[in-house]
Parts: sequence; C-alpha cells; structure tokens
Amino acid sequence: MSPRPCRLRKISKPPLISGLKPYGDKLKKENVSSIFLFIEEYEAIRLCDHEIMNHKQAANMMDVSRPTLTRIYTAARRKIADALVNGRQIIIEGGKIYFDSEWYQCSNCCCYFNNPGKMDGIKECPLCRSSEFTNVQQPE
Repeated sequence: MSPRPCRLRKISKPPLISGLKPYGDKLKKENVSSIFLFIEEYEAIRLCDHEIMNHKQAANMMDVSRPTLTRIYTAARRKIADALVNGRQIIIEGGKIYFDSEWYQCSNCCCYFNNPGKMDGIKECPLCRSSEFTNVQQPE
C-alpha cells in the first residue's frame, strides 16, 4: 500500500534570507554540515513564534491540519536548536509548498516579492532594481 500523498503547504510570506551562518573563533570548521530548514518549517516558526498565532490559527493559514502543523513546527524547532547548540549553518529552501498570491523571484539577488498593486505592472526587483525576474508558479 502506498503512502498518502503529501498535501502542499500554503506560504503567505517567503523568507527574506536564504539562511544563517554562525560566526566565532570557537567553532570547529571540520565536519560541520549545514542544516536544511524547509520553507514550510520557516513559515510555521514565523506564524507561531513571530506572529504569535496558536497552532490552530497557523494550521488554517498554511492550509494543513493542526497535527500536521505541530509536526512541522517541532521539526523546525529541533533543527534550529541543533544549529544553535552545534554551531551549524542553516539553509532555508525546498519543501512541498505553494504561494498564496502571485510571487516573483529575482534572477539577480534571488529575492522573492509579490505585486501588491495588481493594476500596476512589475518593472524591477524592489531589492536590487534588476529587471531580470521570473514568476513563481503555483501548483494546479
């Protein structure tokens, strides 16, 4: 019997950064691998800890069940704790996600942005002013 297909998670606001890197002279550089934090894990942390939502509210925002949100949130907290304790780099990317509105990604600086003024066309990236950007497609 095959497992149930994974439901896509709705992301309201993509991360502004692509990761975090520790610094300090006490770090051992050898054999320290990076931790990959999925974008849905980032979103769960953002909604629960930054936006101060309870798990039911955050689950509704991400279009998943409350137990699923709790599993995503717990995995994110474990990864962040491991990175803090062991001095590991965090890279935010990937996951089974879709965006709640029309989003664009800059080819130059890799920044995600949307178009709040739907009537106005987008001419440049708001961060680096590059005109090289692509539309991030939502799943059908």
